[in-house]
Amino acid sequence: MKKRVTMVAAAALLGLFGGAGAMAQQPSSPQGRGMGRMAYTGMYDVKTVETVRGEVVSIDRVAPAGMMQGGMMQGTHYGVRLTVKTARETISVHLGPAWYIENQAVKIAPKDEIEVEGSRITFDGKPALVAAQVRKGNEVLTLRDANGFPVWVGWRRR
Repeated sequence: MKKRVTMVAAAALLGLFGGAGAMAQQPSSPQGRGMGRMAYTGMYDVKTVETVRGEVVSIDRVAPAGMMQGGMMQGTHYGVRLTVKTARETISVHLGPAWYIENQAVKIAPKDEIEVEGSRITFDGKPALVAAQVRKGNEVLTLRDANGFPVWVGWRRR
């Protein structure tokens, strides 16, 4: 009996931790945890990539896809969005999940002059950029590869 209980407990632990490892390797869905892939990730189009220059007006934390009425879903994280005033327009620039942005060496603040390379999209009915790269002086914050794939997906495994 004791041996059987030990085997059942071992099988349960193996199932628990073995499954967690497999889940950790899957990118998050748009409605999933952590904004690993934001709702507009699929909207990134290499054919609409452009570069804009301007001044950061504000930096905001935005609720991820999957936000439930009355509060955040458990396990979700905020994203970071800049408002940038260019010579032509004032535009929202979506960077990525706050946990990733806040752990980078390049720090962006209001009044900073920046250059953003990203895909022009329509988000919530307004023009926006999904940033692939942000330059601030000689510093470069890389957020997506040449195909628009987010660099934070699998970031901790590098």
